[in-house]
Amino acid sequence: MGEMRQVESANGQDLREMLAAATSWLEKSAADIDALNVFPVPDGDTGTNMLLTMRSAIEEAYRAPDQSASAVAQATAKGALMGARGNSGVILSQIWRGLAQGLAEKDSFTGSDLADALIQSSAMAYRGLSNPVEGTILTVVREAASAAQAQVSSGSDDLQSVLEAIVKAASESVANTPSLLPVLKEAGVVDAGGQGLYTILEGTLRYLRGEGEQMQFRKPQIIVSDIPATRLPQMVAAEEMPYGYCTNVLLKGQGLDPDKLRMKLKRKGQSLVVAGDESTIRIHIHTYEPGKILNYVGSLGTMHEISIRNMDEQHQDFLEMQREKAPAVDIAIIAVVSGGGLTEVFKSLGAVVVSGGQTMNPSTKDLLQAVELVVSDKVIILPNNKNIVLTANQVQSLTTKTIEVVPTQTIPQGVAALLAFDYEADLKTNIQLMDEAKSAVRSIEVTRAIRSTKLNGRKIKRKQAMGFLDGNLVAVGDMATGTLNEVLVELDLDKAEVITIYYGADTKPAEAEQISVAICQQHPQLQVEVVKGGQPHYNFIVSVE
Repeated sequence: MGEMRQVESANGQDLREMLAAATSWLEKSAADIDALNVFPVPDGDTGTNMLLTMRSAIEEAYRAPDQSASAVAQATAKGALMGARGNSGVILSQIWRGLAQGLAEKDSFTGSDLADALIQSSAMAYRGLSNPVEGTILTVVREAASAAQAQVSSGSDDLQSVLEAIVKAASESVANTPSLLPVLKEAGVVDAGGQGLYTILEGTLRYLRGEGEQMQFRKPQIIVSDIPATRLPQMVAAEEMPYGYCTNVLLKGQGLDPDKLRMKLKRKGQSLVVAGDESTIRIHIHTYEPGKILNYVGSLGTMHEISIRNMDEQHQDFLEMQREKAPAVDIAIIAVVSGGGLTEVFKSLGAVVVSGGQTMNPSTKDLLQAVELVVSDKVIILPNNKNIVLTANQVQSLTTKTIEVVPTQTIPQGVAALLAFDYEADLKTNIQLMDEAKSAVRSIEVTRAIRSTKLNGRKIKRKQAMGFLDGNLVAVGDMATGTLNEVLVELDLDKAEVITIYYGADTKPAEAEQISVAICQQHPQLQVEVVKGGQPHYNFIVSVE
Protein backbone atom coordinates (compact mmCIF):
# COMPACT_ATOMS: atom_id res chain seq x y z
CA MET A 1 0.00 0.00 0.00
CA GLY A 2 1.39 3.41 -0.95
CA GLU A 3 1.51 6.55 1.15
CA MET A 4 -1.88 7.14 2.78
CA ARG A 5 -3.38 10.46 3.65
CA GLN A 6 -3.91 10.81 7.39
CA VAL A 7 -7.57 11.42 8.27
CA GLU A 8 -7.72 14.09 10.96
CA SER A 9 -11.40 13.91 11.97
CA ALA A 10 -14.84 12.63 10.96
CA ASN A 11 -18.41 13.91 11.10
CA GLY A 12 -21.64 12.01 11.71
CA GLN A 13 -22.04 10.97 8.09
CA ASP A 14 -18.48 9.55 8.11
CA LEU A 15 -19.21 7.70 11.35
CA ARG A 16 -22.35 6.15 9.88
CA GLU A 17 -20.54 5.04 6.72
CA MET A 18 -17.66 3.62 8.79
CA LEU A 19 -20.06 1.58 10.92
CA ALA A 20 -22.05 0.42 7.89
CA ALA A 21 -18.81 -0.82 6.27
CA ALA A 22 -17.84 -2.51 9.56
CA THR A 23 -21.22 -4.30 9.65
CA SER A 24 -20.70 -5.66 6.13
CA TRP A 25 -17.17 -6.71 7.16
CA LEU A 26 -18.56 -8.50 10.25
CA GLU A 27 -21.19 -10.25 8.13
CA LYS A 28 -18.46 -11.99 6.13
CA SER A 29 -17.06 -13.73 9.22
CA ALA A 30 -20.21 -14.09 11.38
CA ALA A 31 -20.32 -17.88 10.82
CA ASP A 32 -16.61 -18.22 11.64
CA ILE A 33 -17.15 -16.25 14.86
CA ASP A 34 -20.15 -18.48 15.71
CA ALA A 35 -17.81 -21.48 15.46
CA LEU A 36 -15.46 -20.00 18.12
CA ASN A 37 -18.27 -19.57 20.62
CA VAL A 38 -17.45 -21.71 23.68
CA PHE A 39 -18.03 -19.07 26.40
CA PRO A 40 -20.20 -18.41 28.41
CA VAL A 41 -22.16 -21.25 26.77
CA PRO A 42 -21.06 -23.26 23.71
CA ASP A 43 -24.13 -22.37 21.63
CA GLY A 44 -22.52 -20.97 18.49
CA ASP A 45 -24.40 -17.70 18.02
CA THR A 46 -22.06 -14.85 19.01
CA GLY A 47 -21.23 -13.75 15.45
CA THR A 48 -24.90 -13.84 14.41
CA ASN A 49 -26.04 -11.95 17.52
CA MET A 50 -23.44 -9.21 17.05
CA LEU A 51 -24.35 -8.90 13.37
CA LEU A 52 -28.09 -8.54 14.10
CA THR A 53 -27.30 -5.94 16.79
CA MET A 54 -25.13 -3.96 14.34
CA ARG A 55 -27.79 -4.08 11.61
CA SER A 56 -30.34 -2.62 13.99
CA ALA A 57 -27.81 0.06 15.04
CA ILE A 58 -27.11 1.05 11.41
CA GLU A 59 -30.81 1.17 10.52
CA GLU A 60 -31.38 3.65 13.33
CA ALA A 61 -28.21 5.61 12.44
CA TYR A 62 -29.73 6.39 9.04
CA ARG A 63 -32.72 7.93 10.86
CA ALA A 64 -30.55 10.37 12.86
CA PRO A 65 -32.13 13.85 12.97
CA ASP A 66 -28.98 15.54 11.60
CA GLN A 67 -25.47 14.77 10.35
CA SER A 68 -23.61 15.64 13.54
CA ALA A 69 -21.38 12.97 15.09
CA SER A 70 -23.39 13.33 18.29
CA ALA A 71 -26.77 12.64 16.64
CA VAL A 72 -25.50 9.66 14.64
CA ALA A 73 -23.76 8.14 17.69
CA GLN A 74 -26.94 8.58 19.77
CA ALA A 75 -29.06 6.95 17.07
CA THR A 76 -26.54 4.09 16.71
CA ALA A 77 -26.66 3.44 20.46
CA LYS A 78 -30.46 3.50 20.46
CA GLY A 79 -30.65 1.10 17.50
CA ALA A 80 -28.13 -1.26 19.09
CA LEU A 81 -30.10 -1.34 22.36
CA MET A 82 -33.42 -1.95 20.60
CA GLY A 83 -32.03 -4.74 18.43
CA ALA A 84 -29.47 -6.25 20.82
CA ARG A 85 -29.33 -10.06 20.70
CA GLY A 86 -27.63 -12.31 23.18
CA ASN A 87 -24.90 -11.64 25.68
CA SER A 88 -22.45 -10.15 23.18
CA GLY A 89 -25.09 -8.00 21.47
CA VAL A 90 -26.18 -6.35 24.72
CA ILE A 91 -22.57 -5.66 25.73
CA LEU A 92 -21.96 -4.22 22.23
CA SER A 93 -24.97 -1.91 22.71
CA GLN A 94 -23.33 -0.68 25.94
CA ILE A 95 -20.13 0.07 24.01
CA TRP A 96 -22.06 2.25 21.53
CA ARG A 97 -23.94 3.92 24.39
CA GLY A 98 -20.63 4.89 26.04
CA LEU A 99 -19.34 6.16 22.69
CA ALA A 100 -22.47 8.28 22.23
CA GLN A 101 -21.98 9.84 25.68
CA GLY A 102 -18.35 10.58 24.82
CA LEU A 103 -19.33 12.29 21.54
CA ALA A 104 -22.26 14.25 23.02
CA GLU A 105 -22.75 17.69 21.41
CA LYS A 106 -19.88 17.18 18.95
CA ASP A 107 -20.41 17.91 15.25
CA SER A 108 -17.25 15.99 14.37
CA PHE A 109 -14.58 14.12 16.31
CA THR A 110 -10.79 13.78 16.27
CA GLY A 111 -8.58 10.91 17.43
CA SER A 112 -8.44 12.49 20.87
CA ASP A 113 -12.25 12.66 21.05
CA LEU A 114 -12.49 9.00 20.01
CA ALA A 115 -9.94 7.97 22.66
CA ASP A 116 -11.95 9.75 25.38
CA ALA A 117 -15.23 8.28 24.12
CA LEU A 118 -13.81 4.75 24.06
CA ILE A 119 -12.85 5.06 27.74
CA GLN A 120 -16.55 5.72 28.40
CA SER A 121 -17.48 2.72 26.20
CA SER A 122 -15.24 0.49 28.28
CA ALA A 123 -16.67 1.75 31.58
CA MET A 124 -20.24 1.36 30.28
CA ALA A 125 -19.58 -2.20 29.04
CA TYR A 126 -18.22 -3.29 32.43
CA ARG A 127 -21.06 -1.57 34.25
CA GLY A 128 -23.68 -3.54 32.30
CA LEU A 129 -22.55 -6.87 33.76
CA SER A 130 -23.21 -8.19 37.24
CA ASN A 131 -20.12 -10.41 36.97
CA PRO A 132 -17.52 -9.04 34.49
CA VAL A 133 -15.13 -11.72 33.21
CA GLU A 134 -11.69 -10.97 31.73
CA GLY A 135 -10.60 -12.65 28.52
CA THR A 136 -13.80 -11.50 26.78
CA ILE A 137 -15.05 -8.54 24.71
CA LEU A 138 -14.70 -6.48 27.94
CA THR A 139 -10.91 -6.93 28.03
CA VAL A 140 -10.66 -6.12 24.33
CA VAL A 141 -12.57 -2.81 24.59
CA ARG A 142 -10.63 -1.80 27.72
CA GLU A 143 -7.21 -2.50 26.21
CA ALA A 144 -8.18 -0.82 22.93
CA ALA A 145 -9.25 2.29 24.89
CA SER A 146 -5.92 2.33 26.80
CA ALA A 147 -4.00 2.10 23.52
CA ALA A 148 -6.01 5.01 22.11
CA GLN A 149 -5.12 7.15 25.14
CA ALA A 150 -1.44 6.20 24.82
CA GLN A 151 -1.46 7.14 21.13
CA VAL A 152 -2.94 10.57 21.91
CA SER A 153 -0.40 11.08 24.72
CA SER A 154 2.40 10.39 22.23
CA GLY A 155 1.24 13.43 20.23
CA SER A 156 -0.75 11.74 17.42
CA ASP A 157 -4.20 13.24 17.55
CA ASP A 158 -5.39 12.45 14.00
CA LEU A 159 -8.27 9.99 13.81
CA GLN A 160 -6.55 7.47 11.57
CA SER A 161 -3.43 6.93 13.70
CA VAL A 162 -5.57 6.61 16.86
CA LEU A 163 -7.88 4.10 15.16
CA GLU A 164 -4.83 2.16 13.92
CA ALA A 165 -3.55 1.96 17.52
CA ILE A 166 -7.02 0.80 18.64
CA VAL A 167 -7.18 -1.98 16.03
CA LYS A 168 -3.63 -3.17 16.73
CA ALA A 169 -4.31 -3.34 20.49
CA ALA A 170 -7.66 -5.10 19.90
CA SER A 171 -5.92 -7.72 17.76
CA GLU A 172 -3.28 -8.38 20.44
CA SER A 173 -5.93 -8.42 23.16
CA VAL A 174 -8.04 -11.01 21.28
CA ALA A 175 -4.95 -13.21 20.73
CA ASN A 176 -4.31 -13.10 24.48
CA THR A 177 -7.86 -14.04 25.60
CA PRO A 178 -7.08 -17.79 25.98
CA SER A 179 -4.42 -17.03 28.60
CA LEU A 180 -7.07 -15.19 30.67
CA LEU A 181 -10.01 -17.58 30.30
CA PRO A 182 -9.38 -21.32 30.93
CA VAL A 183 -12.29 -22.58 28.78
CA LEU A 184 -10.81 -20.79 25.74
CA LYS A 185 -7.37 -22.21 26.51
CA GLU A 186 -8.79 -25.73 26.64
CA ALA A 187 -10.52 -25.29 23.29
CA GLY A 188 -7.52 -23.53 21.72
CA VAL A 189 -9.72 -20.68 20.45
CA VAL A 190 -9.89 -16.94 21.05
CA ASP A 191 -12.97 -15.27 22.56
CA ALA A 192 -15.79 -15.00 20.03
CA GLY A 193 -17.16 -11.66 21.33
CA GLY A 194 -13.66 -10.15 21.39
CA GLN A 195 -13.07 -11.37 17.83
CA GLY A 196 -16.41 -9.81 16.80
CA LEU A 197 -15.46 -6.42 18.26
CA TYR A 198 -12.00 -6.57 16.64
CA THR A 199 -13.63 -7.31 13.26
CA ILE A 200 -15.97 -4.30 13.65
CA LEU A 201 -13.09 -1.98 14.62
CA GLU A 202 -10.94 -3.29 11.77
CA GLY A 203 -13.84 -2.69 9.35
CA THR A 204 -14.13 0.98 10.43
CA LEU A 205 -10.37 1.48 9.99
CA ARG A 206 -10.32 -0.13 6.55
CA TYR A 207 -13.17 2.15 5.43
CA LEU A 208 -11.42 5.22 6.87
CA ARG A 209 -8.28 4.29 4.92
CA GLY A 210 -10.32 4.25 1.71
CA GLU A 211 -10.25 0.47 1.29
CA GLY A 212 -14.01 0.16 0.75
CA GLU A 213 -13.62 -1.42 -2.68
CA GLN A 214 -10.96 -3.94 -1.56
CA MET A 215 -13.18 -5.01 1.35
CA GLN A 216 -15.70 -6.42 -1.12
CA PHE A 217 -13.18 -9.00 -2.32
CA ARG A 218 -11.55 -9.87 1.01
CA LYS A 219 -12.58 -11.64 4.16
CA PRO A 220 -11.72 -10.76 7.78
CA GLN A 221 -9.02 -12.81 9.49
CA ILE A 222 -10.00 -14.90 12.49
CA ILE A 223 -7.23 -14.46 15.05
CA VAL A 224 -5.63 -17.79 15.91
CA SER A 225 -4.85 -18.68 19.51
CA ASP A 226 -1.10 -19.04 20.16
CA ILE A 227 -1.97 -21.60 22.81
CA PRO A 228 -2.41 -25.15 21.43
CA ALA A 229 -5.78 -26.76 22.20
CA THR A 230 -5.72 -29.26 25.04
CA ARG A 231 -9.20 -30.39 24.08
CA LEU A 232 -11.02 -29.81 20.81
CA PRO A 233 -14.02 -27.39 20.91
CA GLN A 234 -16.52 -30.21 20.41
CA MET A 235 -14.97 -32.07 23.36
CA VAL A 236 -15.12 -29.01 25.59
CA ALA A 237 -18.73 -28.57 24.59
CA ALA A 238 -19.70 -32.21 25.11
CA GLU A 239 -19.80 -32.12 28.90
CA GLU A 240 -23.22 -33.32 30.06
CA MET A 241 -24.80 -30.40 31.88
CA PRO A 242 -28.03 -28.50 31.28
CA TYR A 243 -27.71 -24.88 30.16
CA GLY A 244 -31.28 -23.68 30.70
CA TYR A 245 -32.90 -20.84 28.74
CA CYS A 246 -31.34 -17.77 27.14
CA THR A 247 -33.91 -15.11 28.03
CA ASN A 248 -33.99 -11.69 26.37
CA VAL A 249 -36.53 -8.94 26.90
CA LEU A 250 -36.83 -5.21 26.17
CA LEU A 251 -38.49 -3.34 29.02
CA LYS A 252 -40.11 0.05 28.46
CA GLY A 253 -41.46 2.31 31.20
CA GLN A 254 -40.83 5.46 33.21
CA GLY A 255 -38.31 6.06 35.99
CA LEU A 256 -36.66 2.67 35.43
CA ASP A 257 -33.40 1.98 37.28
CA PRO A 258 -30.96 -0.36 35.42
CA ASP A 259 -28.59 -0.65 38.42
CA LYS A 260 -31.39 -1.61 40.81
CA LEU A 261 -32.79 -4.13 38.31
CA ARG A 262 -29.34 -5.65 37.85
CA MET A 263 -28.98 -6.15 41.62
CA LYS A 264 -32.46 -7.71 41.81
CA LEU A 265 -31.77 -10.24 39.02
CA LYS A 266 -28.16 -10.97 40.02
CA ARG A 267 -28.91 -14.25 41.82
CA LYS A 268 -31.67 -15.42 39.47
CA GLY A 269 -29.39 -16.72 36.71
CA GLN A 270 -26.06 -16.58 34.87
CA SER A 271 -24.55 -14.25 32.22
CA LEU A 272 -26.74 -11.35 33.31
CA VAL A 273 -26.44 -8.16 31.27
CA VAL A 274 -28.69 -5.16 31.98
CA ALA A 275 -28.31 -2.16 29.68
CA GLY A 276 -30.34 0.97 29.15
CA ASP A 277 -31.76 4.07 30.81
CA GLU A 278 -34.83 5.35 32.63
CA SER A 279 -37.22 4.59 29.76
CA THR A 280 -35.75 1.53 27.98
CA ILE A 281 -33.79 -1.42 29.39
CA ARG A 282 -32.50 -4.48 27.56
CA ILE A 283 -32.17 -7.58 29.78
CA HIS A 284 -30.23 -10.77 28.93
CA ILE A 285 -30.02 -13.68 31.38
CA HIS A 286 -29.44 -17.45 31.33
CA THR A 287 -31.98 -19.03 33.69
CA TYR A 288 -33.81 -22.28 34.38
CA GLU A 289 -37.01 -20.35 35.20
CA PRO A 290 -37.69 -17.72 32.51
CA GLY A 291 -41.32 -17.39 33.68
CA LYS A 292 -40.27 -15.97 37.05
CA ILE A 293 -37.93 -13.45 35.39
CA LEU A 294 -40.68 -12.25 33.03
CA ASN A 295 -43.23 -11.99 35.87
CA TYR A 296 -40.92 -9.70 37.80
CA VAL A 297 -39.78 -7.63 34.81
CA GLY A 298 -43.39 -7.30 33.60
CA SER A 299 -44.37 -5.68 36.90
CA LEU A 300 -42.00 -2.74 36.15
CA GLY A 301 -43.35 -1.70 32.73
CA THR A 302 -44.28 -3.09 29.32
CA MET A 303 -42.29 -5.97 27.81
CA HIS A 304 -41.30 -6.14 24.13
CA GLU A 305 -39.24 -8.46 21.91
CA ILE A 306 -39.40 -11.36 24.35
CA SER A 307 -37.10 -14.18 23.29
CA ILE A 308 -36.66 -17.45 25.21
CA ARG A 309 -34.32 -19.98 23.62
CA ASN A 310 -33.50 -23.46 24.88
CA MET A 311 -29.69 -23.41 25.15
CA ASP A 312 -29.44 -27.21 25.30
CA GLU A 313 -30.93 -27.37 21.79
CA GLN A 314 -28.62 -24.57 20.65
CA HIS A 315 -25.73 -26.49 22.17
CA GLN A 316 -26.63 -29.58 20.11
CA ASP A 317 -26.74 -27.44 16.95
CA PHE A 318 -23.33 -26.02 17.90
CA LEU A 319 -21.87 -29.53 18.29
CA GLU A 320 -23.25 -30.42 14.87
CA MET A 321 -21.62 -27.30 13.39
CA GLN A 322 -18.28 -28.19 15.01
CA ARG A 323 -18.50 -31.73 13.62
CA GLU A 324 -19.21 -30.39 10.14
CA LYS A 325 -16.25 -28.00 10.33
CA ALA A 326 -13.81 -30.64 11.60
CA PRO A 327 -12.29 -32.70 8.79
CA ALA A 328 -13.39 -36.34 8.97
CA VAL A 329 -9.92 -37.77 9.12
CA ASP A 330 -8.54 -40.68 11.08
CA ILE A 331 -4.94 -39.39 11.01
CA ALA A 332 -3.79 -36.45 13.15
CA ILE A 333 -0.62 -34.44 12.56
CA ILE A 334 1.36 -32.88 15.41
CA ALA A 335 4.02 -30.31 14.50
CA VAL A 336 6.65 -28.64 16.69
CA VAL A 337 6.65 -24.92 15.89
CA SER A 338 7.71 -21.64 17.49
CA GLY A 339 6.43 -18.14 16.59
CA GLY A 340 2.92 -16.76 16.17
CA GLY A 341 2.95 -16.49 12.37
CA LEU A 342 4.42 -19.97 11.85
CA THR A 343 1.91 -21.40 14.32
CA GLU A 344 -0.91 -19.90 12.22
CA VAL A 345 0.57 -21.41 9.05
CA PHE A 346 0.72 -24.91 10.54
CA LYS A 347 -2.72 -24.68 12.16
CA SER A 348 -4.29 -23.46 8.92
CA LEU A 349 -2.87 -26.58 7.23
CA GLY A 350 -4.57 -28.81 9.80
CA ALA A 351 -1.78 -29.56 12.28
CA VAL A 352 -1.95 -29.52 16.07
CA VAL A 353 0.95 -27.34 17.23
CA VAL A 354 3.29 -28.04 20.14
CA SER A 355 5.44 -25.03 21.08
CA GLY A 356 9.15 -25.49 20.60
CA GLY A 357 12.12 -25.13 18.31
CA GLN A 358 15.76 -24.17 18.62
CA THR A 359 16.75 -23.67 22.31
CA MET A 360 13.21 -24.58 23.39
CA ASN A 361 12.86 -28.30 22.65
CA PRO A 362 9.66 -29.93 23.89
CA SER A 363 10.04 -32.96 26.13
CA THR A 364 8.86 -36.46 25.29
CA LYS A 365 6.09 -35.82 27.83
CA ASP A 366 4.94 -32.68 25.94
CA LEU A 367 4.68 -34.63 22.68
CA LEU A 368 3.01 -37.61 24.39
CA GLN A 369 0.42 -35.30 25.97
CA ALA A 370 -0.41 -33.84 22.54
CA VAL A 371 -0.67 -37.36 21.07
CA GLU A 372 -3.09 -38.50 23.79
CA LEU A 373 -5.29 -35.40 23.42
CA VAL A 374 -5.95 -35.68 19.67
CA VAL A 375 -9.03 -37.72 18.80
CA SER A 376 -7.25 -39.90 16.19
CA ASP A 377 -5.54 -43.24 16.90
CA LYS A 378 -3.00 -42.68 14.12
CA VAL A 379 -0.63 -39.76 14.57
CA ILE A 380 2.13 -38.29 12.42
CA ILE A 381 4.73 -36.14 14.21
CA LEU A 382 6.72 -33.44 12.39
CA PRO A 383 9.67 -32.44 14.67
CA ASN A 384 10.89 -29.64 12.28
CA ASN A 385 14.28 -29.67 14.03
CA LYS A 386 17.05 -32.30 14.03
CA ASN A 387 17.38 -32.00 17.83
CA ILE A 388 13.74 -33.03 18.29
CA VAL A 389 13.67 -36.06 15.94
CA LEU A 390 15.11 -38.37 18.63
CA THR A 391 12.57 -37.14 21.24
CA ALA A 392 9.71 -37.73 18.80
CA ASN A 393 10.91 -41.28 18.18
CA GLN A 394 10.55 -42.08 21.91
CA VAL A 395 6.79 -41.43 21.89
CA GLN A 396 5.76 -44.68 20.11
CA SER A 397 6.81 -46.88 23.04
CA LEU A 398 4.72 -44.81 25.49
CA THR A 399 1.28 -44.98 23.84
CA THR A 400 -1.10 -47.53 22.37
CA LYS A 401 -1.70 -45.21 19.38
CA THR A 402 0.14 -45.73 16.10
CA ILE A 403 2.86 -43.10 15.80
CA GLU A 404 4.89 -42.26 12.71
CA VAL A 405 7.65 -39.64 12.70
CA VAL A 406 8.41 -37.88 9.42
CA PRO A 407 11.93 -36.64 10.37
CA THR A 408 11.59 -33.03 9.19
CA GLN A 409 14.63 -31.04 10.32
CA THR A 410 13.47 -27.56 9.28
CA ILE A 411 10.28 -25.51 9.17
CA PRO A 412 10.21 -25.48 5.30
CA GLN A 413 10.44 -29.28 5.30
CA GLY A 414 7.52 -29.39 7.77
CA VAL A 415 5.35 -27.12 5.61
CA ALA A 416 6.19 -29.14 2.46
CA ALA A 417 5.31 -32.40 4.25
CA LEU A 418 2.00 -30.96 5.49
CA LEU A 419 1.04 -29.73 2.02
CA ALA A 420 1.66 -33.23 0.65
CA PHE A 421 -0.68 -34.87 3.18
CA ASP A 422 -3.67 -36.54 1.48
CA TYR A 423 -6.80 -36.88 3.65
CA GLU A 424 -8.06 -39.75 1.49
CA ALA A 425 -4.85 -41.81 1.63
CA ASP A 426 -3.85 -44.31 4.33
CA LEU A 427 -1.05 -43.79 6.88
CA LYS A 428 1.63 -45.69 4.92
CA THR A 429 0.94 -43.77 1.68
CA ASN A 430 0.96 -40.44 3.54
CA ILE A 431 4.32 -41.17 5.18
CA GLN A 432 5.73 -41.86 1.71
CA LEU A 433 4.18 -38.70 0.21
CA MET A 434 5.36 -36.48 3.08
CA ASP A 435 8.86 -37.97 3.07
CA GLU A 436 9.25 -37.28 -0.66
CA ALA A 437 7.90 -33.73 -0.28
CA LYS A 438 10.27 -32.83 2.57
CA SER A 439 13.26 -34.01 0.50
CA ALA A 440 12.26 -31.87 -2.48
CA VAL A 441 12.44 -28.53 -0.62
CA ARG A 442 15.65 -26.58 0.16
CA SER A 443 15.80 -24.84 3.53
CA ILE A 444 17.70 -21.69 4.41
CA GLU A 445 18.07 -20.48 8.00
CA VAL A 446 19.74 -17.28 9.13
CA THR A 447 20.51 -16.87 12.84
CA ARG A 448 22.97 -15.00 15.09
CA ALA A 449 25.96 -16.56 16.83
CA ILE A 450 25.55 -16.41 20.60
CA ARG A 451 29.33 -16.70 21.11
CA SER A 452 32.55 -16.64 19.06
CA THR A 453 33.23 -20.07 17.57
CA LYS A 454 34.64 -22.02 14.63
CA LEU A 455 32.38 -24.06 12.36
CA ASN A 456 33.09 -25.78 9.02
CA GLY A 457 36.54 -24.16 9.05
CA ARG A 458 35.01 -20.66 9.39
CA LYS A 459 35.72 -18.23 12.22
CA ILE A 460 32.51 -16.71 13.58
CA LYS A 461 32.37 -13.75 15.94
CA ARG A 462 29.66 -13.32 18.58
CA LYS A 463 26.43 -11.78 17.17
CA GLN A 464 27.48 -12.38 13.54
CA ALA A 465 24.82 -13.71 11.20
CA MET A 466 25.18 -17.34 10.11
CA GLY A 467 23.48 -18.69 7.00
CA PHE A 468 22.64 -22.41 6.81
CA LEU A 469 21.55 -24.29 3.69
CA ASP A 470 19.84 -27.59 4.55
CA GLY A 471 21.58 -27.52 7.93
CA ASN A 472 25.09 -26.81 6.61
CA LEU A 473 26.82 -23.47 7.32
CA VAL A 474 27.56 -21.75 4.01
CA ALA A 475 27.77 -18.02 4.84
CA VAL A 476 28.80 -15.69 7.67
CA GLY A 477 28.36 -11.92 7.76
CA ASP A 478 27.53 -8.90 9.88
CA MET A 479 24.09 -8.28 8.32
CA ALA A 480 21.32 -10.90 8.31
CA THR A 481 19.99 -9.72 4.93
CA GLY A 482 23.45 -9.83 3.32
CA THR A 483 24.07 -13.31 4.72
CA LEU A 484 20.73 -14.51 3.35
CA ASN A 485 21.64 -13.18 -0.08
CA GLU A 486 24.96 -15.05 0.08
CA VAL A 487 23.12 -18.32 0.74
CA LEU A 488 20.67 -17.66 -2.11
CA VAL A 489 23.63 -17.32 -4.49
CA GLU A 490 24.52 -20.96 -3.67
CA LEU A 491 21.23 -22.10 -5.23
CA ASP A 492 20.25 -22.32 -8.89
CA LEU A 493 17.17 -20.10 -8.61
CA ASP A 494 16.44 -20.37 -12.34
CA LYS A 495 15.15 -23.88 -11.68
CA ALA A 496 13.11 -22.86 -8.60
CA GLU A 497 9.40 -21.99 -8.70
CA VAL A 498 8.38 -20.72 -5.27
CA ILE A 499 10.32 -18.98 -2.50
CA THR A 500 8.70 -18.33 0.89
CA ILE A 501 10.44 -15.98 3.32
CA TYR A 502 9.38 -16.35 6.98
CA TYR A 503 10.82 -13.40 8.90
CA GLY A 504 11.46 -13.61 12.63
CA ALA A 505 10.35 -11.71 15.72
CA ASP A 506 13.45 -9.50 15.68
CA THR A 507 13.32 -8.70 11.95
CA LYS A 508 11.60 -5.69 10.40
CA PRO A 509 8.97 -6.42 7.71
CA ALA A 510 10.74 -3.90 5.42
CA GLU A 511 13.93 -6.02 5.41
CA ALA A 512 12.01 -9.10 4.23
CA GLU A 513 10.17 -7.04 1.58
CA GLN A 514 13.51 -5.64 0.37
CA ILE A 515 14.88 -9.16 -0.20
CA SER A 516 11.64 -10.21 -1.90
CA VAL A 517 11.82 -7.27 -4.34
CA ALA A 518 15.49 -7.99 -5.16
CA ILE A 519 14.73 -11.68 -5.88
CA CYS A 520 11.74 -10.77 -8.10
CA GLN A 521 13.88 -8.32 -10.11
CA GLN A 522 16.62 -10.89 -10.73
CA HIS A 523 14.28 -13.88 -11.25
CA PRO A 524 10.91 -12.66 -12.61
CA GLN A 525 9.69 -16.26 -13.09
CA LEU A 526 9.76 -16.88 -9.31
CA GLN A 527 6.73 -16.60 -7.07
CA VAL A 528 8.00 -14.97 -3.86
CA GLU A 529 5.91 -14.90 -0.68
CA VAL A 530 6.72 -13.02 2.53
CA VAL A 531 5.20 -14.32 5.78
CA LYS A 532 5.51 -12.90 9.31
CA GLY A 533 6.80 -16.05 11.03
CA GLY A 534 7.47 -14.37 14.38
CA GLN A 535 9.99 -17.10 15.22
CA PRO A 536 12.61 -16.37 17.91
CA HIS A 537 16.37 -16.67 17.23
CA TYR A 538 16.07 -16.96 13.43
CA ASN A 539 16.01 -13.70 11.46
CA PHE A 540 14.92 -15.61 8.37
CA ILE A 541 13.70 -19.09 7.53
CA VAL A 542 13.34 -19.51 3.76
CA SER A 543 11.93 -22.37 1.72
CA VAL A 544 12.93 -22.82 -1.93
CA GLU A 545 10.90 -25.21 -4.06
